[in-house]
Amino acid sequence: MKQFVLGAMAMLVALVVAVAALVYSVGSPGDGPAVNATAATATASPSHSADDGHDHGAEGTELTSVRLTSDEVVSPDGEITKVTAVGAGVTLTDEGLRAERLDIDATLPFESAAGQIGAGVTLSAAPNGRASLRRTINILSRDITVRTTGQVRAEGGQLVITPETIDLDGPDWLDAAASRVVRELVTIRHTVQGVPEGMALTSVKVQADGFRVHLSGANVSITR
Repeated sequence: MKQFVLGAMAMLVALVVAVAALVYSVGSPGDGPAVNATAATATASPSHSADDGHDHGAEGTELTSVRLTSDEVVSPDGEITKVTAVGAGVTLTDEGLRAERLDIDATLPFESAAGQIGAGVTLSAAPNGRASLRRTINILSRDITVRTTGQVRAEGGQLVITPETIDLDGPDWLDAAASRVVRELVTIRHTVQGVPEGMALTSVKVQADGFRVHLSGANVSITR
């Protein structure tokens, strides 16, 4: 995600200064891992006119507001879809970019979220805005498949899933004896990955295709 934002900002500045861009490919600066974005668009409002008599070259190109959208962003952290990034007080320099405020709305598909969480977790949507979680754990030397349905919320900048129902693939006595231990194993506190440092999750809701997340950050810097 941060490579997408930085790459898209670079394209945006090229548009603002009327430099023709025939081909645009979002990727990591330098030798970093590639990030692909499809159907990307960008708009911006420059903070200074071209003939205002000031030399902004030393500080970089300044933009009052920036809006970037993409249908899909694929990075080593997984896929994120339906992305909208809105920046305010943005300055692009040779070292990277700075934003006084950056807000990102995106859909984190269940597969991507599960891959980031790891531990063999699978996720899906459940009724009433809940999420279903499935995981295989070892209890009393037995591999047990755990299925839970839980409430999803943003807390402390993280995505939190708290189980409300727990179903073990075993007899009823096992459900009762192990539920407290299992509850800890299937309570998820996850920091969304692949976003610029300084961004925190502020809201989340469950959709059919994944988690719809909103992340915000102040004085965000993305360096090359």
